[in-house]
Amino acid sequence: MDSIDLDVLKRSQQWLEAGRGVLLATVVRTWGSAPRPVGAMLALRDDGALVGSVSGGCIEDDLIASVQRDGIVSQPPGRLVYGVDADQAHRFGLPCGGTLELVTEPLSAQSRIGELLSMLAEGRLVHRRLCLRSGAVSLAPAPAGSSLQVDAHALVTVHGPRYRLLVIGAGELSRILCAMALALDFQVTVCDPRSEYLDQWDLAGVELVRSMPDDTVDAMQPDACSAVLALTHDPKLDDLALMQALKTPAFYVGALGSRANNHARRERLRLFDLTAAQLQALRGPVGIFIGSKTPAEIAISVMAEIVAVRNGVLLPRVWGVEEAKSLRGAPAAESSGSACRLRHG
Repeated sequence: MDSIDLDVLKRSQQWLEAGRGVLLATVVRTWGSAPRPVGAMLALRDDGALVGSVSGGCIEDDLIASVQRDGIVSQPPGRLVYGVDADQAHRFGLPCGGTLELVTEPLSAQSRIGELLSMLAEGRLVHRRLCLRSGAVSLAPAPAGSSLQVDAHALVTVHGPRYRLLVIGAGELSRILCAMALALDFQVTVCDPRSEYLDQWDLAGVELVRSMPDDTVDAMQPDACSAVLALTHDPKLDDLALMQALKTPAFYVGALGSRANNHARRERLRLFDLTAAQLQALRGPVGIFIGSKTPAEIAISVMAEIVAVRNGVLLPRVWGVEEAKSLRGAPAAESSGSACRLRHG
C-alpha cells in the first residue's frame, strides 16, 4: 500500500483514541484522467483537519467544508461521485474528463483500524472488508496480487506490502536504493553473507539475511509481485542467485554492471539449465539512462526501471552508453556502472 495511505490509517487511529470524530474517504472508481489512483485514502477529523489525498486539492476542500458544516455523523458508509460533467470537473480541479467515486466511512471502534495496523506492523497483506449497509468490518489475509473490489454490498481494500524486493549485496548503493524502495512501499530484504558489509548496515525497516544468495532466493519463493536485484559485482554471489530467480515468476530480475560484464554473465548462465526465454528476462545493465554518476543517482535510475516494469510501462529498445553519448556529441566510452544505460526490454 502507499506509504501516504498508511499514514492515513495511523493518524485516524490516533484521532479515534483521542475521542475525535473521523471520516475515512477511499477512491473506489475512476474514469478518465483522475488525479489519484483507486485505493487512495484521506482521513478527515471533525474540525476539518485532514491527512492523505484523493484529488490533490479541490475535492478535499469540498469534503472539509461538508464536515465543518454538518459534522461527522455515525451512519452507514456513503458514496460520492465527483466530476460527472465538465462544470463539476472544472469546479473540483479534475483533469478534462476526469471522474472519481469515493466511499466515505465514519470511523468507530467497529472499524478495526487498530487491529489492521497491528497486522500491517507484522508485514502481513490484509483484506479489509467494509459492509456498505451496516459499516461492519472484517479483516482477513489477502493473497498476493489482490486488488480493491467494490460492489453494492461491500468495499474490500488491500493493505500491506504488496511488492517484495530482494537485494543481493549490502554496499552503499544498496543502502540508498533500499531507502527508496521502502518509500515506494516495497517489503525489502538484503542478503549478503559477507559480514564486513552487513555488519555496517544502518537502515531500519529492512530484513537482513546472511545466508548464501541462491538459498535466500529459494527461501523467498519469488512470485509475480517480487523483484530480485544483484548488486555485488561478485559472480560467486550474484550468478547463482540470478539463476534461481530467473526460474521464478518474479516480475523483475536484474544485475548491476557494465554491458561487457552482463554479456559475460549471460554466457556463464547459458551453461546452466536456463531456457532462452529465462535468459532474455534478465535485465542488465539495470537502470534507465539519466546520466547517473553517484550512488544516489544510480539508485534513482534502477528504482525507476523497477517501478516502470511493476506498473506495466513498455520501455523502448536497449540504449547503451555509446548511443546516449553520441546523441550529445560526446565521445563514447564504456562505463563500469549500470546507471549510464537505458535498458528497456
